[in-house]
Amino acid sequence: MSTEAHAFPVPLSGAKAPTLMWAHEHEVDAAALQQLRNIAALPWVEGVRVMPDVHLGKGATVGSVIAMRDAVSPNAVGVDIGCGMIGVRTSLTVEDLPDDLHAVRSRIEAAIPVGFHAHDEPVDLRRLRSIVGTGPAEAGRGADAFWSRFGALHGRVSDLEIRARRQLGTLGGGNHFIELCSDTEGRIWLQLHSGSRNIGKTLAEQHVAVAKRLEHNQGLVDRELAVFLGGTPEMDAYLADLWWAQEYAARSRAVMMTLVVDAVRASFPDREVTFEEAVNVHHNYVAVEHVGDQELVVTRKGAIRAGAGDLGLIPGSMGTGSYIVRGLGNLESYWSASHGAGRRMSRTKAKKTFTLDDLAAQTAGVECRKDAGVLDEIPGAYKDLDAVVAAQSDLVEVVARLTTMLCVKG
Repeated sequence: MSTEAHAFPVPLSGAKAPTLMWAHEHEVDAAALQQLRNIAALPWVEGVRVMPDVHLGKGATVGSVIAMRDAVSPNAVGVDIGCGMIGVRTSLTVEDLPDDLHAVRSRIEAAIPVGFHAHDEPVDLRRLRSIVGTGPAEAGRGADAFWSRFGALHGRVSDLEIRARRQLGTLGGGNHFIELCSDTEGRIWLQLHSGSRNIGKTLAEQHVAVAKRLEHNQGLVDRELAVFLGGTPEMDAYLADLWWAQEYAARSRAVMMTLVVDAVRASFPDREVTFEEAVNVHHNYVAVEHVGDQELVVTRKGAIRAGAGDLGLIPGSMGTGSYIVRGLGNLESYWSASHGAGRRMSRTKAKKTFTLDDLAAQTAGVECRKDAGVLDEIPGAYKDLDAVVAAQSDLVEVVARLTTMLCVKG
């Protein structure tokens, strides 16, 4: 991947709507390029912006920012509505850590269910409010009002409320993670990546099914790009559910981070560990934004907002670290930047390409799982994080480069 700042953006050839890329076409899978052209051909699309971590997705490409006029495509957000990152810097330094971090990892894993698991009982948010000195302490604020809106969601999820409450503050699987990292100054950071769990996925899939049946979507080259149109009850219903699911995801990250904070404090009983304000950002979401004199519906699928001064987190894979960045407010990208390194091969190909010995070698020095259950998350299955960040030097400035020391995966 080219890292020359002046090289980007470049236009996507054959795209109907203006499509600017922070990657060269020869670096992107042909199927992903065609998917981008399909998106740009939708009559409601004002423009498409493509991040350097771009790769094939369902309907819309991961690493894409799509601006539409009075329309929205649910698959331009993805089924994990509100998926994103939260990070917080601690008062700990590398010198404070034990040589073996296994006990810390075990304490975090005991506090936060991973994979398909959930809390036995919903997390007591009133208890979380008593934890002071960190942004995640706000996890419980407004919780009663938030849950009171559940009954207004799509009718077929009414029986999922108990499950949704128990999954709030749980990690899930796939590329979701919890990490303890060090920055270049030796300060310790906590960060995690998660989304809206089963409730967000269920809501998204139900709305996609509705959109596919609408008359104006019948002639699309890819029905997975089905859209809702502004001023219709279908779009109003989708956006109402989406706003709720985005809030669910953000609250879930805040709950988890507070539980991680608890676990870290318990791991250092002889120290008074403090935590700075958290950075909590979506990278699968919808926002209504003004671009020039137009009000557009902007979907970011695998992209963060990088408005002037906006703090964001761009993670790699397990073992490769992350970047804390500050947005430069570049209008050309619709004030956006990448959400991570981005996959360079599918999960199936990764499992066929790499061995457990490869996984152990590529995660050497990191306290983490090194078994077949996470082989598809091996660093080699992802693009080079440093190159991805370098390619968007006109979109963000680096605040800190983090090195992974501990990683929890589902």
